[in-house]
Amino acid sequence: MSNAYVLGLDLGTSGTKTALFSADGKQICGAAREYPLYQPHNGWAEQEPSDWWHAAVETIGEVVRGSGVDPSRIKALGMSGQMHGLVMLDGDGNTLGRSIIWADQRTGAECERITSLVGAERMIAVTANPALTGFTASKIMWVKNHQPELFDKCQHILLPKDYIRYMLTGDFATEVSDASGMQLLDVPNRRWSEEVTGKLGIPIELLGKVYESPEVTGHISEEAARLTGLSVSTLVVGGAGDNAAAAVGTGVVRDGRAFCTIGTSGVVFSHTDRLSIDPKGRAHTFCCAVPGAWHVMGVVQSAGLSLRWLRDTVCSAEARLAAERGVDPYDVMAEAASRSPIGANRLVYLPYLMGERAPHLDPDCRGAFVGLSAMHTRDDLIRAVMEGVTYALCDSVSMLRGMGVALDNVLAVGGGARSGFWRAMLADVFGCPISVPERAEGAALGAAILAAVGAGLYPSVADACERIIKVSSTIQPDAGKSAVYGKVYQLYDRLYPALRDWFKELKDV
Repeated sequence: MSNAYVLGLDLGTSGTKTALFSADGKQICGAAREYPLYQPHNGWAEQEPSDWWHAAVETIGEVVRGSGVDPSRIKALGMSGQMHGLVMLDGDGNTLGRSIIWADQRTGAECERITSLVGAERMIAVTANPALTGFTASKIMWVKNHQPELFDKCQHILLPKDYIRYMLTGDFATEVSDASGMQLLDVPNRRWSEEVTGKLGIPIELLGKVYESPEVTGHISEEAARLTGLSVSTLVVGGAGDNAAAAVGTGVVRDGRAFCTIGTSGVVFSHTDRLSIDPKGRAHTFCCAVPGAWHVMGVVQSAGLSLRWLRDTVCSAEARLAAERGVDPYDVMAEAASRSPIGANRLVYLPYLMGERAPHLDPDCRGAFVGLSAMHTRDDLIRAVMEGVTYALCDSVSMLRGMGVALDNVLAVGGGARSGFWRAMLADVFGCPISVPERAEGAALGAAILAAVGAGLYPSVADACERIIKVSSTIQPDAGKSAVYGKVYQLYDRLYPALRDWFKELKDV
């Protein structure tokens, strides 16, 4: 085992990260590339699959070359990826247009049609979730309705990371955690649903073969080996959707364990060995990366995206100061937020830039600052955004607790988790300890652990996590601050119901 290495590739919304790990989970080296997000219309979100592929080739190549490790010693590659994106290929394997990604909200009418065709209760019983705009099935239906010429040419439907798998191996495959977010999978039975695909008129043969996350799906092709520097002997395993991979990368692979991530989107995620479905469809239940188990989670559409939007549109001064200091702009923004009091001087932010999933399931709601006055500064704006995202995550915490899910200690991961200020805010608002894993690689490490299991370096995912994942620090909640946050959260909680109808009217203006 000491001579073995594994790769983890994390295909995110803002960029792709690839890292090489030793068999005991130590990162040897890593590389990252960013790419653009296209929004040709309000509520739309698209990316170019070719951008993902170029980023994968460049980061894998940089890691292989930079590590100095003999490629034959890289035993397997695991992939994590943004979920729900639609990639369509023709018979020659060429992409048919841009990918409509998870954040896209154009498919409200298609969701209504799916619910009508399948039935609301039946949809939740089979796919464990109601028809949602962010998920893949509604995107396929939208293409059928609005771009029938493309759908007629479609021979393969893949998810983002599974497109990279195809380019690396030539195999059309997926795995249960990512496939759960397509709304075409029978989640209780972990296989494609002939019932749902039949009622929606989506040929099941367009979908890739479904594997468990640590199962081997193929190996690196000669062409991919030439482009990346990998060996054709390197295995490729199923991998996982981004959150399922992050769960593995933080050791959330047993009952009672949970994590919170603040990436582009935000997630509160809990593992369960027993299938648990919210009958109201507010929480998402998916197959997880541990064979035979599931996870329940609440999702905030625009978590880190809210702070990124603020950085790019308002915080040029903080960006300049960060460049002068040689630090991340988000570190300077957190410093600014700390100068504003809890409640941001009576300013509340709703983080609904791309609609919202848990608990509102509303594609039409939009972001808002409520209480803005001439006294407010950028410090207040930044703090209000960070608090608003935290309150939105707390909505999911409250929802999962209401389902009987224990959240006694939450691991914090993702870009936002690097901020001690934000972690303390999470602890105070959630009212529970927030821990940080010793290694911050998250989804890339989780993908690599799945690769290690697939290569036979460990007997199971749980065994690998017990031996690799450690906690580095824990922040306890401050009772006094929790009480103050609680008062602001009560105000925040009343804003969406008050604005819901107004959001729908705004959509038609």
